[in-house]
Amino acid sequence: MSRIGKLPITLPQGVEVSIGSEAVEVKGPKGTLSTPLHEKIAVEMADGSVTLSRRDESRTAREQHGLRRTLLANCVEGVSKGFTKELEVIGVGYKVQVQGQTVVLSVGYSHPVNFPLPQGVEAKVDGAKLTLSGIDKELVGELAAKIRRVRPPEPFKGKGIKYVDEQVRRKAGKSGGK
Repeated sequence: MSRIGKLPITLPQGVEVSIGSEAVEVKGPKGTLSTPLHEKIAVEMADGSVTLSRRDESRTAREQHGLRRTLLANCVEGVSKGFTKELEVIGVGYKVQVQGQTVVLSVGYSHPVNFPLPQGVEAKVDGAKLTLSGIDKELVGELAAKIRRVRPPEPFKGKGIKYVDEQVRRKAGKSGGK
């Protein structure tokens, strides 16, 4: 039995779940999300919690059990609390700005790099810290990863774009090995 899949998902105050034939739709104070269902997974609602169970014990059903429960739990958490990712821009002359629905990065290239924000993601800048927030965990995480890929942190001086909680492994330079 999947240890993750068998855990019930408790619904916070103000969150409604409607189970359809193709997808599960979750409505909450921050918005609406839906996640697709798999034909081998059954979804049941009972007194303020949602549980997922397998229809059979095939390999596919076992694979999908924990995955579908986690995707549904992420939807519930997203519409009730939301998700945030924080990035830091480190380097002399490196800066980040938000202009409308676009993140503008000046990170050592001859031109500024523009990132249009997708629908449902907001960005705030506080000095050299960029905070992305939204209700869709996958969308927020993928956007943060794309922004980090513009200039990943380098190991010698630590310059670049990194997550706030990320540890950059530093290397000694040319003279450090002697």
